Amino acid sequence: MQCKFMTAALFASIPLVVSAQSDVTVYGIADAALAVEDSDAPNTKRRVAINSGNQSSSRIGFRGTEDIGNGLKAMFNIEAGVSLDTGAGDSVLFGRRSVVGLQGGFGTLTVGREYTPIAAVASMSDIFGQGFYGSNLSAFTSGRLTRRLSNSVNYKSAAMNGFKLGAAYGLGETTSGPSHDTMGVALEYAAGALTLGAGYHVIERLATDDDKEVALGAAYKMGAVEFKANYLLADQAGANNEFEQFNLGAAMTLGTGKVFANLQQNRLEHGAKGNAFALAYSYPLSKRTNLYTSYAILRNNSTGVFGLNSSGTNVTPPATAPGADPSAFTIGMRHAF
Repeated sequence: MQCKFMTAALFASIPLVVSAQSDVTVYGIADAALAVEDSDAPNTKRRVAINSGNQSSSRIGFRGTEDIGNGLKAMFNIEAGVSLDTGAGDSVLFGRRSVVGLQGGFGTLTVGREYTPIAAVASMSDIFGQGFYGSNLSAFTSGRLTRRLSNSVNYKSAAMNGFKLGAAYGLGETTSGPSHDTMGVALEYAAGALTLGAGYHVIERLATDDDKEVALGAAYKMGAVEFKANYLLADQAGANNEFEQFNLGAAMTLGTGKVFANLQQNRLEHGAKGNAFALAYSYPLSKRTNLYTSYAILRNNSTGVFGLNSSGTNVTPPATAPGADPSAFTIGMRHAF
């Protein structure tokens, strides 16, 4: 009887030991806004909507680490998107990020669905933090740059004299034809108020040629003012219609709030062009909660059908409406937990 009691006590103590060595966090963002959107397409009217994620995509995530000794930690992160306007989840449950890996003095090595090296450069150099209408997320729509990689192995180095290296290999997992594998690398450099970054992807999508993607970015902070700029390129093999995007943004702290502005140009190789201007203001109610408002408009030329993207949705003219000028206005609230 005493032996059975001691055995039960021993097994009951195991979860307590594991818990003491592990660290698991539940986190997320709840972001909703009233939006007035106009694609400017013929025979359409302005849409008034409740949107989720106009500053930051609404989400819930779980992340954790375990100290496994010798300077190593096991880690995981799974993150799901949530639509606050309807309560629905993303079509892929943990499609935002789902990785497991190791951390140490060498950096971080992960396996799963991860942000690409180019995504890190684009995020670092976007004044909107890839939120608000007019962000550089419009460069990551279908047929353009790759933001996340499924079935991938990823490496991020620790900082070395201001430099950080990121690399990824995504498996296409095909059994015939081109591999559809994706290879990417990015290098960032930070020194004081200045940050620079460059990234490059190659995608083996066709047997005759590869898709190529490029990101160049810079950020500089001078007191209460920040400047960020980037250049993004997607050259899809066989398409003969290279996509380019330029962004130049600034932000300034005003009292307790912050105002943001961004100029953007989108263009395709054969002449389609769209120029956008976006403005936003964020006012904090606390360290984790803020109110915001934003306005953006994009002017397409006679062949352009470019659109405006926020972190949660987009306003894009249909392909049948070249020359349409989309716009969007939002008033919202964001809470991080």
